[in-house]
Amino acid sequence: MKKLIVSILFGALTFGAGFQMQAAEEAAAKQTAEAAVITKVKQGDWLENYTEALAAAKSLKRPVFIDFTGSDWCGWCIKLDREVFTQKEFIRYAKNDLVLLKLDFPQRKKISEAQQKQNMELAQKFGIRGFPTIVIVDAEGKEIARTGYRPGGDKKYVKYLKELLKKK
Repeated sequence: MKKLIVSILFGALTFGAGFQMQAAEEAAAKQTAEAAVITKVKQGDWLENYTEALAAAKSLKRPVFIDFTGSDWCGWCIKLDREVFTQKEFIRYAKNDLVLLKLDFPQRKKISEAQQKQNMELAQKFGIRGFPTIVIVDAEGKEIARTGYRPGGDKKYVKYLKELLKKK
């Protein structure tokens, strides 16, 4: 009888330790994934996951700059990307002050079903009616500003964004 009780206790302890190890491994994996996202943001890379963008915004105390775009068919989207988003002044500003999130609605390029679903849900949530639409939200997902294409290049666009965000 003692052997049975000892065996049951040992099994329970081993089982519990296994859960603790699994939980610790999952927590470490989550921290590693979050650190990778933060690194991307600090490099000025565009994220594609809204939840990750909000978490990064919260961690870095920055707004999320959401680009609703038709990257492979929308002329104004392509123009905004060429004239602003790929230029030095915007990249420098974004690295230090924004979390970039690209929500794409391509016609030829393939994106995953999960990405399509997320992008459609967010387009509905924010009432997107045309492209490009830029929505800037806080770390809680609350809209703080909205804009789109503006002529003048990256320096003027960054100046406009700074003024826009200063008002909020």
